[in-house]
Amino acid sequence: MILVTPAAATGCHNPTDEGVIVTVTAQPAVTAERETRLLASVPTGLLINGEWREAASGKTFDVEDPATGKVLLSIADAGPEDGAAALDAAAAAQESWAKVPPRERGEILRRAFDLVTERAEDFALLMTLEMGKPLAEARGEVTYGAEFLRWFSEEAVRAFGRYSVSPDGKSRLLVTKKPVGPCLLITPWNFPLAMATRKIAPAVAAGCTMVLKSANLTPLTSQLFAGVMQEAGLPAGVLNVIPTSTAGATTGPLIKDARLRKLSFTGSTEVGRRLLADASENVLRTSMEPGRQCPVPGL
Repeated sequence: MILVTPAAATGCHNPTDEGVIVTVTAQPAVTAERETRLLASVPTGLLINGEWREAASGKTFDVEDPATGKVLLSIADAGPEDGAAALDAAAAAQESWAKVPPRERGEILRRAFDLVTERAEDFALLMTLEMGKPLAEARGEVTYGAEFLRWFSEEAVRAFGRYSVSPDGKSRLLVTKKPVGPCLLITPWNFPLAMATRKIAPAVAAGCTMVLKSANLTPLTSQLFAGVMQEAGLPAGVLNVIPTSTAGATTGPLIKDARLRKLSFTGSTEVGRRLLADASENVLRTSMEPGRQCPVPGL
């Protein structure tokens, strides 16, 4: 990081400095020892109802460094039974979580923003290891992804309703906003932090519980982030994380479960079409970003 400061503000009047003082902050060196410590800090289980646990089948799958093919970690491989348990936990926590005051939900997100920012170098290095993007770009994603936490920490208290006079003038209309309920969040391989925070943060702010299915190529960043959310004070059952190598078999039954009320997906168009077809059965609310079809209009 380079900080440029006007010389006048520091009392420095060296005519050769051209009006600025440049302060350079060195980034921590990437060493094998640091990588080992970081990987050791990543949870390798499924997060269900606030506890990290093995898959019901006992199965695991390997997460590899795409640059070398080296196995970084083996993590729990969720199956249909684990998916059902995750939705059970989300559904059970929904009523109490919806009653948590918006300010309190916002404070959890703000603490999460601070924690991610404090551990920015860890998140950046972990993304580089499992996804392969250059470290400089990974650092950029940490900044980008953390901002969703800060933004929605401030928006949590702004879920305003509406009060108006009826068209005939004889009564008053009151509209309030409520959480939609348990959500299934499916994230892609290429932005493992930013797409997780982009989906999790608004759900937390709105008072919804979640089941997160991260990409099996890059699940480690989501695992680390889920631990941060716990540290920030998110109650058990609000966020459940089920990495899996059998996405369809694990999440398919959830989409057809009447307790699930929202699906958010970022990924390929082919998979998006299938998910929309499944979601139509229970007329789920959906937020879809399939294959360059971003739902947010460009300005």
